[in-house]
Amino acid sequence: MNFTFEIPTTALFGAGQLNNLHTQINTPIGKINGKKALIVVSNGKSTRTNGYLERLQSQLREANVEFVIFDKISANPTKPIVEEGGVFAKDNNCDFIVALGGGSVIDASKAIGIMATNGGDLWDYVQFGTGKKQWPANACLPIIAITTTAGTGSETDGGGVITNPETNEKTGVFGTGTSPVLAIIDAELMITVPTKFKAYQGFDALFHSTEGYISNKRNYMSKMIASEAIRNVSHNLANAIKSPNSIDIMEKVAFGSYLSGIQMCVGSCTSAHPLEHALSAYHHDLAHGAGLIMISKAYYSFFINKHVCDDSFIEMSKLMGYGDATKPEDFITALENLKNECGVADLKMSDYGITPDEFAKMAQNAMDTLGVNFLNDPVQLSIEDCIQIYQEAYK
Repeated sequence: MNFTFEIPTTALFGAGQLNNLHTQINTPIGKINGKKALIVVSNGKSTRTNGYLERLQSQLREANVEFVIFDKISANPTKPIVEEGGVFAKDNNCDFIVALGGGSVIDASKAIGIMATNGGDLWDYVQFGTGKKQWPANACLPIIAITTTAGTGSETDGGGVITNPETNEKTGVFGTGTSPVLAIIDAELMITVPTKFKAYQGFDALFHSTEGYISNKRNYMSKMIASEAIRNVSHNLANAIKSPNSIDIMEKVAFGSYLSGIQMCVGSCTSAHPLEHALSAYHHDLAHGAGLIMISKAYYSFFINKHVCDDSFIEMSKLMGYGDATKPEDFITALENLKNECGVADLKMSDYGITPDEFAKMAQNAMDTLGVNFLNDPVQLSIEDCIQIYQEAYK
């Protein structure tokens, strides 16, 4: 029974927790001391129009903290933008970061925090693909992560996924201190997420734990956490979509997402994530969760057909509400039914301009940029296996 459990992030979980942010800054019980914050938000309008940015600014003022705003983060954040953010943070003498948004904003904040204290080229610090594999000499700026989505788990882990448009690589960036010091998981900030994105994000959270559940790195702790994550997300995601104003239901999905983030810290994800990253590395309009949904049936069916972890698939079927499950294929039934209930069963790669002649380069890209995840699979995939999964998922 061997595992390492280290979650350096303090979490404030629950509806209304954003209102307590000021108690955590420059106070005896607080988790962070600082004079000037870099607020990182997306290049969209939602944090402003929904009032979340104004609420955050009020909390920082109450803590006597100055701030500046960097609002250029897109879905699938890119290397040039986070490098620009690092310079902006340094030029404005920011001593910590507050990320307000979903996974893209929080991931970008980690890279911005590295660049603010180290400079240079971000790809100097990337450990995979064409990265120069240098460990940042200086710790990242401290980060407060306020997640407005239930899906990524980025508020609890130390990795930030960034796309390099020059090399078509989408991979993880790490450094000392990239795990947020403080996370706020407040369902009040999540109910305004548009329906389709709520579904994409929820499935991302689900897959963080279904991947962990079949991983060869699974341990007693990660299995326990993944089990509750799978149960909470699968039992509540469809209802969260059908009842978008229910904070109680949204909170259960958010809890599952938070647990999935912890699962990634104590357990692991498998090759499904790099296989999707390769899709959205070449097609930036593809949301990460949508790509995972597209490949999920073919991906999990590959391992089911190999019969390498039948018991795990049966157990996950039961966690998803299929108490009479007796065969691994029942997991696919549960998964496809959930897709239908959430309105995402008809997602197509072709709608995003993806063509089958790209699959070979995407498979190689996935292995080159995050080959470490492939080592966690219950049976090792070849390039040909990856191409086969893409082909079977294609429509």
